[in-house]
Amino acid sequence: MQPGATALTEQELGSELGERATLVQFSSAFCQPCRATRRVLADVAAMVEGVGHIEIDAEDHLELMRRLEIDRTPTVLVLDAGGRVVRRASGQPRKADVIAALGAAV
Repeated sequence: MQPGATALTEQELGSELGERATLVQFSSAFCQPCRATRRVLADVAAMVEGVGHIEIDAEDHLELMRRLEIDRTPTVLVLDAGGRVVRRASGQPRKADVIAALGAAV
């Protein structure tokens, strides 16, 4: 899946999109890096006005994972205000990298 090729809706995500951008995290229950990723993304969302954070349980959303070609957790998608994927990364991100990636969305 190419960034910008798809837009995700609030219905698909099960939560409201952020006003300016949304950080979407795909996690699994026993994923240690997922817990650290949750903290990083929540911190960034709290720091940057209009940015939301949604965490999705990978096991409960297998169809969405397949459609988005996500094969590991954590995977983070950065969505713009319209829900279009503008950046994506797998693994535990650094806070500075998440902030930089938001630049493509806002």
